[in-house]
Amino acid sequence: MAPTMLITMCALLVLSVPVAVSVGLASIAGMTAFTNLPLILVAQQAFAALDKFPLAAVPFFILAGNLMGEGGISARLVDFAKCLVGGVQGGLACTCILTCMIFAAVSGSSVATTFAIGAILIPAMVRHGYPVPFAASLQATAAELGVIIPPSIPMILYGVAAEVSIGELFIAGFGPGLLIGVSLMAFVWVWCRIRGYGKRDAEGRQPLLLATRRAGLALLMPVIILGGIYGGVFTPTEASIVAVVYALVVSCFVYRELGLREVYGVLKKSVVSSSVIMFIIAMAGLFSFLLTRAGVPAQIGAWIIANFHEGWAFLLAVNAFLFLIGMFIETSASIIVLAPILAPVAAQLGIDPVHFGMIMVVNLALGMITPPFGVNLFAACSVAGISLNRITRSLAHFVVVILACLMAITYVPAISLTLRDAFY
Repeated sequence: MAPTMLITMCALLVLSVPVAVSVGLASIAGMTAFTNLPLILVAQQAFAALDKFPLAAVPFFILAGNLMGEGGISARLVDFAKCLVGGVQGGLACTCILTCMIFAAVSGSSVATTFAIGAILIPAMVRHGYPVPFAASLQATAAELGVIIPPSIPMILYGVAAEVSIGELFIAGFGPGLLIGVSLMAFVWVWCRIRGYGKRDAEGRQPLLLATRRAGLALLMPVIILGGIYGGVFTPTEASIVAVVYALVVSCFVYRELGLREVYGVLKKSVVSSSVIMFIIAMAGLFSFLLTRAGVPAQIGAWIIANFHEGWAFLLAVNAFLFLIGMFIETSASIIVLAPILAPVAAQLGIDPVHFGMIMVVNLALGMITPPFGVNLFAACSVAGISLNRITRSLAHFVVVILACLMAITYVPAISLTLRDAFY
């Protein structure tokens, strides 16, 4: 059954069938060909995959990110970040990365980050002389921080799938997120000096006090959300609702950049994005159930344990495997399917499940910026108005930087676990 499901899924993906549909049809093909299970099981398992309280945070974080993008919060964060790092050559590129780091502390979604920040900064970088492919590839890469710096939708999914504390995952995400953000800024600062980009980046900077005052409410948002989670005031799921209410009030009644018509558009866009993710989770839950029933997780676990006796070798093999998977399968589906298979094996080898979760999230987040199915790439290309093949060369440099950070996160657990151990 399992080979038929995998072959069917891969064939449908090659034919450009949407991921959720490919996973669902592959599951149904496996059921009908090799089992006597009734088709009603499709609906039952799809519902069971979605019937988890933490998943309620997913649509709300997406909505919060879209409200920030349309309601003027993102623009003020850009102005603030430019005051901090925009005064040097390459400062506008660094502003893109820093803004994505701040925005990520609320949105939890890399796609929302790409659209919200990219709509402002890609045109700005082009006006300042950056090549369009460089600007688009930088934005797509920086937006990846949206799923690494908490709150993070993939971390919620991993926590649900692997039965790991979402609060611990969130606090562990700060180390990897800061490492990747700082590494990207260091790279673009050096690269811009080598290539001569961004010599006019200091133009148009606001005074620091003015930018801070204008962005004060926007900067307070992640403080309230993350402070409430770690202070025990509300759960990550409740925090997503607080984020929506805060973004709505600030955008509509303080900044007054959202009217009834704009709110309707934001709601419509958020419903579509949320539905896509939830459909993927539902079908991935069915797929995972059938694989588990066929004994695939146990077989994979036994094979890995038999062939990789040391933790470092297991992690190297997992990273290579996840990198390839992330290129072809959407991050949410990959986590839902693979976390229940790989996390128990990692635990048997003495690898902390929170540390392993960081490895999975960072690695699969790479899939968002690697062809052929990198969702951030399509979003950034849409904003920049260019084709995907034009940014491949510029993108390669950023992929190398992220891979180097991934190796550090994999083999230096303290990057992920120091803050976790201090709070838990």
